[in-house]
Amino acid sequence: MRLTRGLPIQGFVQVAGVRGLEEARMLRGCGADLLGFPLRLPVHEPDLSEPEARAVVDAVGPACCVLITYESDPVRLVELCRFLNVGIVQVHADVPPATLARVKALSNLSIIKSYVVGREGVGPVEFARAYAPVCDAFITDTFDPTTGASGATGLRHDWAVSSALVGCSPLPVILAGGLNPGNVREAVLTVRPAAVDVHTGVEAPDGSKDPLRVRAFVQEARAGFARAFTS
Repeated sequence: MRLTRGLPIQGFVQVAGVRGLEEARMLRGCGADLLGFPLRLPVHEPDLSEPEARAVVDAVGPACCVLITYESDPVRLVELCRFLNVGIVQVHADVPPATLARVKALSNLSIIKSYVVGREGVGPVEFARAYAPVCDAFITDTFDPTTGASGATGLRHDWAVSSALVGCSPLPVILAGGLNPGNVREAVLTVRPAAVDVHTGVEAPDGSKDPLRVRAFVQEARAGFARAFTS
């Protein structure tokens, strides 16, 4: 696999949509490397309030926690990260590179910028060229035109687009969008991302994370990475 600069997340599994401390500990016990906390969302309701999320981060440790947000104001974004005590933020808002440069100027945050397939107005090459100087990693996800959601849609996009971003990006790329235990190994071998992210693909009918599905997802992702990184 081509070496990239940025976040050291090669082979990582992120699980997004943590609903509480017990679930967070279960996810870590099942092998999740990163836990995603979605807040300030335009479509979905947050799983936790901001104070609740901060309490979970404090309990499990900020090193494995990622803020996922559509907050677009640099000052408010940095303030929220400081409130939560997280060092990584995943930005899903449609903001220009200058906004992320301002975040960098105000903080030491590591920034993961989303490339939402079906929403972005530029191709992977143009996107990587514009955003790589002000980011530390990218994440691909799927746009749902029926709801306007740019994440947690449960929809799979054309993996060829994510593969193209991996091929031109100097930063690590996380693959998300419609992944589940049944397709994550194939996705890793097809796209060759640095890491994968799952949200709805490991949930039970009530929206909680299913330990059996989480464990299976992690195992399948690891199997895919083991082949992808050695071939």
